Amino acid sequence: MAEGVNVRFAGELQRFIRNRVGESGLYTSASEYLRDLVRRDYERDEQQKWSWLRSELRPGLDASESEFVPLDAGKLIKEAKARRKAHGR
Repeated sequence: MAEGVNVRFAGELQRFIRNRVGESGLYTSASEYLRDLVRRDYERDEQQKWSWLRSELRPGLDASESEFVPLDAGKLIKEAKARRKAHGR
């Protein structure tokens, strides 16, 4: 069951919301309008995360095959464990 959240708006913000609700607006209720705003904000946040990830991966995706070097996973894990042990973790 969804948890309820009560929000009160006054003055200019209240008028702004009322203009978007009812016969003259795009939404049937203030709740519908606010849910849409929260969803859009959530989607924007998720999109920013994906954009960040793509920008971090771009150099590797754009690199030529000659720039890559072979790695030994076992050796990397062993070195990481040694560093961790050296730092007392």
